Amino acid sequence: MSQAALSFVNPTDNSPWGTYLSQVDRVAPYLGHLAKWLETLKRPKRTLIVDIPIELDNGTVAHFEGYRVQHNLSRGPGKGGVRYHPDVTLEEVMALSAWMTVKTAAVNLPYGGAKGGIRIDPKQYSRKEIERVTRRYTSEIGIIIGPQQDIPAPDVNTNGQIMAWMMDTYSMNVGGTATGVVTGKPIHLGGSLGRVKSTGRGVFVTGREAARRIGVNLEGARVAVQGFGNVGSSAAELFAQAGAKIVAVQDHSGTIYNDNGVDVAALTAAVKDTGGVAGFAGADRMNAEEFWDVRCDILVPAALEGVITAERAQRITAKLVLEGANGPTVPQADDILADRGVLVVPDVICNAGGVTVSYFEWVQDFSSFFWSEDEINVRLDKIMVDALCKIWDTADKHKITLRTATFAVACERILTAREERGLYP
Repeated sequence: MSQAALSFVNPTDNSPWGTYLSQVDRVAPYLGHLAKWLETLKRPKRTLIVDIPIELDNGTVAHFEGYRVQHNLSRGPGKGGVRYHPDVTLEEVMALSAWMTVKTAAVNLPYGGAKGGIRIDPKQYSRKEIERVTRRYTSEIGIIIGPQQDIPAPDVNTNGQIMAWMMDTYSMNVGGTATGVVTGKPIHLGGSLGRVKSTGRGVFVTGREAARRIGVNLEGARVAVQGFGNVGSSAAELFAQAGAKIVAVQDHSGTIYNDNGVDVAALTAAVKDTGGVAGFAGADRMNAEEFWDVRCDILVPAALEGVITAERAQRITAKLVLEGANGPTVPQADDILADRGVLVVPDVICNAGGVTVSYFEWVQDFSSFFWSEDEINVRLDKIMVDALCKIWDTADKHKITLRTATFAVACERILTAREERGLYP
């Protein structure tokens, strides 16, 4: 008998939740007897929708919609970021939490997947208003988060300061300092060295290994980066240090191009001053859609989901796509890129550097013993390379894409835990 679909979402083929469901279905043939548990992965364990009322600076009261979704906790407490964006939806947060479940299992961390979001454009509000939103949101979801229940982290439009407010609010509510309730905190509040650049570093490490395997020399390689926030800028910096040329960069403000390579340090400084890449003096402006036609060896989508459509997948010139963002490639585009011989290193392994160093931060908070940045980077590199090797072996064995192989490795771990724990009661 077929299982009834969830009543509270209406996924389409290319929506975030629809994309995730398609990815899960593709992995079923490689799970053996564990396939009986596959429906577990198509349903979040817990979803919480909260109202966030705050008093604005002008004295009026505004309401914002917030979410926290815990997708699967079979392997440990929930782990996943919180994003502030005007277009965030429950379905998007569900998909992001599910990808976190897969991601943490892919790199074999003792976590489940979770995610949070608030429907707000933070650029339209003052620092004090954002603090009020953050503190009220934290109080509302406080019933399901905690150092051993669910550990939030930064995501789109959130940062270390937001995490500091979340940690402080949770701590005040429980009556003791609980540094381990969030990761991505400032160093003085139990944050970890290396955390800020860890996601971008993971993109670079997996990209370096993938490039080596397919014969792309990073020295002189042409790289196009979409999104120049924390992830895109860190990855671009590391690729430039390895001798690659960053020939195109796109963000919310515009698209720039320099055939000889952009000065990444100068661009980073300019973005810090102006808030976007548009107007950077060291490159030419180009039309946003032309970004997908840029001649390059490596493409790094590091912005939002769903940007590599079937139509764009036909035009991409890169030999290697590194998914710095979550869910940037829709399923039809995945198939097109595979048919064209373009290697895609999927988000659920490619951008797992962030959650890996979040794990390090969580461990350090529990022990109150902190590691050097060099130790962090060495541990991160080893975990990422080992995980990618396991996934690559699985892909070669079954002759499947890296994405399906990552899901196969991760889902086997998740569903084995589910089977061994059994059903309660």
